Amino acid sequence: MVRIFDTLAKRDVELTTRVPGQVSIYVCGPTVYDVPHVGHGRTALVYDVIRRYLEWRGNTVRFVGNVTNVEDKIIARAAAEGTTERELADRYEAAYWDELDRLNVRRPDDVPRATEFVEPMIDLIRELVDAGRAYVIEGEGVYFSVGAYEGYGQLSGRRVEDLIEGAGSRVEVDERKQSPVDFALWKAAKPDEPDWDSPWGAGRPGWHIECSAMSLAILGENFDLHGGGDDLVFPHHENERAQAEAAGHPFARHWIHSGMVMVGGEKMGKSLGNFTTLGDALDAHGPRAFRLAVLQVHYRSQMELTANELGAAAEGIQRVDNLARRTEREGDPSAVPAPEVVAAFEAAMEQDFGTAGAVASIFDAVKQANSAFDAGDGARGSALAAAVPALLDVLGFPEAEAIADDERAEIDALVQARNDARAAKNFARADSIRDELSARGITIQDSATGTLWHR
Repeated sequence: MVRIFDTLAKRDVELTTRVPGQVSIYVCGPTVYDVPHVGHGRTALVYDVIRRYLEWRGNTVRFVGNVTNVEDKIIARAAAEGTTERELADRYEAAYWDELDRLNVRRPDDVPRATEFVEPMIDLIRELVDAGRAYVIEGEGVYFSVGAYEGYGQLSGRRVEDLIEGAGSRVEVDERKQSPVDFALWKAAKPDEPDWDSPWGAGRPGWHIECSAMSLAILGENFDLHGGGDDLVFPHHENERAQAEAAGHPFARHWIHSGMVMVGGEKMGKSLGNFTTLGDALDAHGPRAFRLAVLQVHYRSQMELTANELGAAAEGIQRVDNLARRTEREGDPSAVPAPEVVAAFEAAMEQDFGTAGAVASIFDAVKQANSAFDAGDGARGSALAAAVPALLDVLGFPEAEAIADDERAEIDALVQARNDARAAKNFARADSIRDELSARGITIQDSATGTLWHR
């Protein structure tokens, strides 16, 4: 029985589904106006693992992850680059999927793009207008009336009165709005911006209405699980829920949110210029180290994801690989995984997808397997070792790239030659060997226990 921390309930609850054994999930994806950074990688990886674990437990999962391909940032960047919004969005969406493929994140079952669902968005806005929950401002567009929906603020825990007071201090507040906290459902067309026809004139949808319409169109009412980064709880997810519920459509049964990647205590973001691209992180440390670093921290917690964390994770991956090679030499590669390791892993994951505990159970098995082999107990060592790749597979770890014995010996020799050069203070030679290894796709890392390398 999986329990989760439900953002709406504000407590741990049992994950219940609309149809037993089937789980419908909607996760807010990227706004594609630049290459992905490591924060995007963490969010995508978190929900990839949740999906994989639910399937491993015997559920059928339908996973929807949207792409926002029309938005102010896309329009501004396309104008700056002298290209079209469509070309820019397609280019950066392709870059996003390329990096997630490297990270072994599975593609969603459905990838709705905002520009493909404008009609359902218009239909939902029309329902809100007809119900008196939205209103038109000529020349501006259509706005959601926050005051007309009594459930507003329940997801984020914010009081409408406090939001109004805070909005009143802003420099520019449109006095034609019924309330300063009302938000746009449909934006009137502006010169040189993409637009579509609607009952309220040419324009484009607001950002929040996109996900409400797309999730309902694909998964239907009362779908099981809505996820995303915790920076989306307010206003995006609060507004999504309000739009759907105010139009009479029961929305997500459960809400979960993953924590942000931080840099020196500040949220990583493109607008702040403090981000590391996902591609650079994967180039430097490899997808397995990235996945391990992320999963060693609970998904709801904030985390730093620098070279320090990724380097430490690379050492962990090396321990896994060393055990695999030892098992080939001393054990039985066909052994059945030790049941107590699987049980410990499952217990951790059942409690709000506790990957940190699950990973700890795997590395405890690594340690115990080595101890068993040291003691000459090949059967016990093999059973413990067998649990390691089996459970890493559940968490989506890609397999280590196969390296032939002769190539491995050659790389080991080069690493030793570099270490000898460093000991002799021949740093030019050491750097030359590092460059040679890098050109062959080999990353090396010095640690207190020696020099590690991986493809």
